[in-house]
Amino acid sequence: MRPTLFAFAGGKPAFLALAAAHHARCLEDPELNHPFSHVGQHPQHVERLAAYWAEVMGGPRSYSQACGDQTDLLRMHAGNGDMGDLGERFVRCFDRAADDAELPVEPAFRAALHAYMCWAVDDVLAYSAQDAVVAPGAVMPRWGWDGLQT
Repeated sequence: MRPTLFAFAGGKPAFLALAAAHHARCLEDPELNHPFSHVGQHPQHVERLAAYWAEVMGGPRSYSQACGDQTDLLRMHAGNGDMGDLGERFVRCFDRAADDAELPVEPAFRAALHAYMCWAVDDVLAYSAQDAVVAPGAVMPRWGWDGLQT
């Protein structure tokens, strides 16, 4: 039996490194820079992002216990209007950040990470319309080697 993606990656330190590397990559991107450098960003953004991704990948439920649920996350990112190619840029930064964070390069692991981020971007962008309404009760995703777990 395979370990969770969280365990295979190296646990909490690996996801903290991934979130820090991803944030740095987004700041370097000329289009993603603005949303990642705005004044209203939470001071523990990187730590919260790491906790979220860790939980999604089979780690402890730290994010949902301390920061909110999936509905809260979707509401936080909803209503921004046309996002152009920001989703694709976000995924590219994520893929490169996995290298920067020195996560395992095992192809099935990297494919699972990439598939997750493509799914996650699509999930968030489904609420990009300025009048988008996120209904309560969105379930925190759990992602495994074969994709979304139900």
